[in-house]
Amino acid sequence: MFVTEDLLHYLWKFRLFQQKGLETEDGHSLDIISVGLHNKHAGPDFDNVKIKVNDTIWVGTAEIHIRSSDWEQHNHQLDKAYDNVVLHVVYHHDKQIMRDDGTVIPVLVLQNLVSDAIVSQYQQLMHAHNWVPCQYQLPKVDAFYVETWLSRLLIERFEERTQWVDTRLLENKGSWNDAFYIALARGFGFKTNALPFELLARSIPQQILAKHKNNIRQVEALVFGQAGFLTEDLQDDYPRKLRTEYLFLQKKYDLIPLDRYLWKFMRLRPNNFPTLRLAQFAALIVKSDHLFSQVINGDIQQIRKLFEDLPIHSYWQTHYRFDIKAVKCSNDLGEQSVINLLINVVSVFLFAYGKQMGDETYMDRAVTLLEKLSPETNQTITRFKQMGIKVDRACISQALLQLKTHYCDKKKCLYCGIGVKLLNYNWADSVCQ
Repeated sequence: MFVTEDLLHYLWKFRLFQQKGLETEDGHSLDIISVGLHNKHAGPDFDNVKIKVNDTIWVGTAEIHIRSSDWEQHNHQLDKAYDNVVLHVVYHHDKQIMRDDGTVIPVLVLQNLVSDAIVSQYQQLMHAHNWVPCQYQLPKVDAFYVETWLSRLLIERFEERTQWVDTRLLENKGSWNDAFYIALARGFGFKTNALPFELLARSIPQQILAKHKNNIRQVEALVFGQAGFLTEDLQDDYPRKLRTEYLFLQKKYDLIPLDRYLWKFMRLRPNNFPTLRLAQFAALIVKSDHLFSQVINGDIQQIRKLFEDLPIHSYWQTHYRFDIKAVKCSNDLGEQSVINLLINVVSVFLFAYGKQMGDETYMDRAVTLLEKLSPETNQTITRFKQMGIKVDRACISQALLQLKTHYCDKKKCLYCGIGVKLLNYNWADSVCQ
């Protein structure tokens, strides 16, 4: 049978083995009073273990291995921390192990105490070549249980993404406004142009943009100029005026533009071209005063309106790039783009702000926002839908992305609520038999 130490840790932690009439490997009666606490740091695997061998109660640590001989393979005999081990839990016993003082460490052999069904199920999950390991067993798990697990994953995803916000806050000396400005710029780049958008925001502080908010053309000139799109000779009147404006402002603020080659156009639909996104970003800056404050204090409808009806120059009704005319263009952000910004920027900052301020109201608002938004559309979500999972809200789609990336792709089924449930089904079946 295929077993790993992770599986044995799981079996021990949740007592998924026969426990009546337990004996140590050398024939002494064994009663497991407490399996202890899982230690994920250096040292023995479980702390505060309490067992009874014959009539003597022992309290200490437990170490878990596939084979007894792994003790010496891992050089535990050289580490004093392992002198306090009161039970050695193994799947195969192939060697007697003693403490430094010469006393024998009691051994519990799990090989004949564990259901073949649960080990077989684990083997199937680990060796599966499906898109997700449990792809064909997932229907066995109750939909309510799946949704409960996804709710936990949503919070896990928020916690993880909050770390990015914390880093930006440190870089910006605790300024939520500046950190949000950088995150929002990155959000406008979506996946393909996220980095150049972030570099753009870093190259031109929002304090400079704020000085010119009453002149939309100057804001556009600063945005396009710093992005590197006004360094060449231009033909159309609109970009030529922007270039003239930018050259003056560049000298005034001693600005250094980005290299134009950083921006990607290939394999993008025209309405996702960075030039159009830059125009939308500039329009949002002009439209919104104290943007972060509005996001933190506004309701969902007010926040959505910030990204709608942006004052974009009419030039972008017939262009996606400078000097290249196109048929009539749609220059608004679009419903899916707005949803992506609300999911990936606004909700994350609401959660991070609430966590840092110790105010669960903001954290709850972040969750509520995702509960009221439609899910994003991508290949991962489509595949989960094909597996029969109902994805009707952004809170579900975000949790599924967390599930796929951090559990399914890494085959961490023993840490996944769904994987654990499948293994428990097999344990329950074996007990009933």
